[in-house]
Amino acid sequence: MKKNPQTALIHAPRKAPQYISTVQPPLYRASTIIFNNTDALFNRHWTDDYDYSYGTHGTPTTFTLGDNIAQLEGGLYHLLTPSGLSAINLVNSCFLSQGEEVWVPDNIYGPNMEHLRNLETRYGIQVQVYNPLCLESFNPSDKAKLIWLEAAGSVTLEFPDLNGLVKKAQAHNILTALDNTWGAGLAFNAFDFGDEHLSVDLSVHALTKYPSGGGDILMGSVVTRDKELHHQLFRAHAIQGIAVSGDDVAQVQRSLASMQLRYAHQSSSALNILTWLKQQAEFVQVLHPADPHSAGHQYWKEICKEGHSAGLVSVIFDSKYELQDIRSFCDNLKLFKLGFSWGGPVSLVMLYNLKDMRVLEHSHLKEGFLVRFCIGLEHPEDLIEDIQHALQNMKKVKNE
Repeated sequence: MKKNPQTALIHAPRKAPQYISTVQPPLYRASTIIFNNTDALFNRHWTDDYDYSYGTHGTPTTFTLGDNIAQLEGGLYHLLTPSGLSAINLVNSCFLSQGEEVWVPDNIYGPNMEHLRNLETRYGIQVQVYNPLCLESFNPSDKAKLIWLEAAGSVTLEFPDLNGLVKKAQAHNILTALDNTWGAGLAFNAFDFGDEHLSVDLSVHALTKYPSGGGDILMGSVVTRDKELHHQLFRAHAIQGIAVSGDDVAQVQRSLASMQLRYAHQSSSALNILTWLKQQAEFVQVLHPADPHSAGHQYWKEICKEGHSAGLVSVIFDSKYELQDIRSFCDNLKLFKLGFSWGGPVSLVMLYNLKDMRVLEHSHLKEGFLVRFCIGLEHPEDLIEDIQHALQNMKKVKNE
């Protein structure tokens, strides 16, 4: 049948072969997925490992990245989301119902706490806070359904008693969800850690950070080894219409090959800078899990047996320095840019007031404003010089 040129543009009579072998996998952009026939349409089920039915459910592009993330983290099943926070919210909305308890560490990622407080106000979820360094502070009732774990904790970087918390949660039949963004699947295996080979139920990862590596892509993931949990998440994922861009997925996939190298480099640079920071009189405390004087160091040593750690280090300024001094310090940094997130090539800095962030007493932390450094790919000596210069300017302004 001869086609009108307009129709021929849409239904081309000649097509190039679809598959060749390339370094990077092909990129599929799809909302609609074409079925070959009605058998292909009806002889499928959403629980199939690779259900190609609609773009939101997955394409070869999204499944390839998801499989790689699951393998990286030691899991079997995966879901991709538009951001790390959306992955967190997926877990909360999927597993928490009215009247049930969710336990969170006092150093929880702030937006997760904000989301849970919103669920508490609107839907009757009960939010309970525990000290990640004190197992006894996690005292669940029979209403407890989920516990969030952070290793290491947000901003103050305490490494929790992961062994003790997971064993206690399992004894009470409580789901364990780990925010694994810091470890990135490289510092330890969330599904096989410690001498007792323990496992969390769910690992949530902000792929925005180390997997992306460029500071330009937002994405998250939820990984599990439990098929039933995965199916529950998948249904919630589908009902909420959660989807990711194939172009973004391809960018993250492209960065995975260098992820371990970048993680190791940034971790090493952070340790070099940590040594120098501890010698500076302006800081009364330097926080990093690998440092023997940081809270939770013994737990980090138990879990991260290869000595891996991320490129984050926080400092607490002497309390004689006021907020305007700390702002002056941050404004005078040249290489460190003021911004949230980490894992990209550019080093970042952010300032915090711990009094506004914590519910429980934190006697292990000194008084003073906190600044978190997120180490990028610059040379550590240049970053040290940048901090030194900003400290000198801060003191100069304060003394004028």
